Amino acid sequence: MKILYFLYHWLIACPIFVILTVITAITTSLGSLLFNVDFFGYWPPHYWSKLTCWIFLIRVKVVGKENIEKKTSYIFVANHQGAFDIFTIYGFLGHNFKWLMKKSLEKIFLVGAACRHARHIFVDDSNIAAIKTTISQAEETLKDGMSLVIFPEGSRSWDGKMIPFKRGAFMLAAEFNRPVVPVTIEGSFSRLSRFAKQVSPGLITLTIHKPITPGPKGFNTKQLMAQCRENIESALKEENKGISLGNPSES
Repeated sequence: MKILYFLYHWLIACPIFVILTVITAITTSLGSLLFNVDFFGYWPPHYWSKLTCWIFLIRVKVVGKENIEKKTSYIFVANHQGAFDIFTIYGFLGHNFKWLMKKSLEKIFLVGAACRHARHIFVDDSNIAAIKTTISQAEETLKDGMSLVIFPEGSRSWDGKMIPFKRGAFMLAAEFNRPVVPVTIEGSFSRLSRFAKQVSPGLITLTIHKPITPGPKGFNTKQLMAQCRENIESALKEENKGISLGNPSES
């Protein structure tokens, strides 16, 4: 079976994935530029993500979809186990959103341009002016049911456990007083970790927790960050709980 999947992965699934990615990026860019950016910035990548999971023989189970409403703007914060987190959220979250992503991702051929045209937000923390621009873009996004999705770890896990969170996502939530929804992705590390050369078929579980709403005085950033981490960790397997020890090659 391993040999059969190896051949299928490299000779069939990967070429189809590349073709789908090119078509999706071009469709997203042109549709966002010429027509409705909120429609073309979400639906083509949504189906691209579902098809990607399907061709690589990955099943996604969604838990807690009833906890969110389509017409409400949220800030979703999710753990980042592996490359398939992108496909899991885009394909199965069931809510239109914009990514808050690293500035470096804008350089990816076709995909970076598609993200820019779809008005996803690239984080540039090189200076104060750039940070203010990011905040302004995020504020403009969070209206009419549009949401933001952020990986507060900032990068993929080294070992399946969560890396310590950065405060940026939670400072945005406190700034805009929007409900925050913790999201747990479990199984993505086993499907394609940052060290893997090939996808492993199997199950990914996406757990959407209940929104955390601001109190009368808004959010306390530290408390919000701790509560989100606790909620996300609660749906992880025991071996993936705790704090990541970092790059094992450096230990």
